Amino acid sequence: MKCVHFGAGNIGRGFVGLLMHRSGYEVVFADVAAPLIDALASTPSYTVHEVGAGSRDTVVEGYRAVNSASDPEAVVAEIATADVVTTAVGAHILRFVAPLVARGLAARPAGAAPVAVMACENALSATDLLAEAVRAEYAGEDLDRRTVFANTAVDRIVPQQDGGGLDVVVEQFHEWVIDRTPFAGTEPVIEGATYVDDLVPYIERKLFTVNTGHAACAYFGYRAGRHRIAEAIADPRIREQVAAALAETQALLVAKHGFDEQEHGRYVAKILDRFANEHLPDTVERVGRAPLRKLGRHERFVGPAAELAERGLGTGGLQAAVAAALRFDPADDPEVVRLGELLDALAPAEAVREITGLSAEHPLFPPLEALVADAVRERRG
Repeated sequence: MKCVHFGAGNIGRGFVGLLMHRSGYEVVFADVAAPLIDALASTPSYTVHEVGAGSRDTVVEGYRAVNSASDPEAVVAEIATADVVTTAVGAHILRFVAPLVARGLAARPAGAAPVAVMACENALSATDLLAEAVRAEYAGEDLDRRTVFANTAVDRIVPQQDGGGLDVVVEQFHEWVIDRTPFAGTEPVIEGATYVDDLVPYIERKLFTVNTGHAACAYFGYRAGRHRIAEAIADPRIREQVAAALAETQALLVAKHGFDEQEHGRYVAKILDRFANEHLPDTVERVGRAPLRKLGRHERFVGPAAELAERGLGTGGLQAAVAAALRFDPADDPEVVRLGELLDALAPAEAVREITGLSAEHPLFPPLEALVADAVRERRG
């Protein structure tokens, strides 16, 4: 069995590649980063260090590495004989991966079993984005006989790594949830993966709990002068603020998807404990990066807050996280610069529309306009 995985970075090596290796797949990493691919190609193994409760080390070996920029034909040939194709490149990069996937699928022998294609990205329905881009590139009429596209939800904290080696430090916890329905009973056997009939609740549970909580911890921690995420969540006041935001997303998830309230409460408690893992060196600046994107309409704060407001439910905890995000200002983050330009150039109502995509008629719009106005006044002294 063979898996071609696009994205040889820390998540690719420390999560998807690791689980595929444990499941008995030969893993072929494809990436455009020449130094990384060269290092993988010249090194017979790397080690994944899972830290925290139940920590263990796993040596990953038997993989190969291909430069998808300089040797695209090799990637096409690998996909032509693969069983699974996965990605961990960032949702905005999927359109650049699609042409190679399309060519690789077209090169498969007639009658070959369909390839499972799964985008393991931190985004809603990322495989649908990849499938749309592949369909646009594919010339034949038989794509649906050659592949199965399945959406996934992935969750593992992979912090910024010290040093430039191939070894990866990750948290012990991981979750890979895959939509079972496209496979019609032929889903790949992947150790540590869970197949479900309806993926949307699990995608939103992860996005509105892990991502919401992680970013909130970063922004509250930055405002309080904390350096690492573990230091931030150890502060009782910050933990209370993060918990308040997650209590609101819990109310939405329980009402919308029917999650058991007590079970989800235990899930939230586990997430907060994961943030407190002292073995993970994640900083508030790294986790908080790209605040403009994280304030988007369907992202971790505005997304759930908008739905809560539509249901007449409280959003004060999420609004507090938005207020902290508006004041996140490390100098080396391009999105921080752009966010500042918007706040300085636009009236508060215009800024809310530009940043969040909300219409002025939405019930969440007035409180967000007030938050932006407060942030602007603070910027102007």
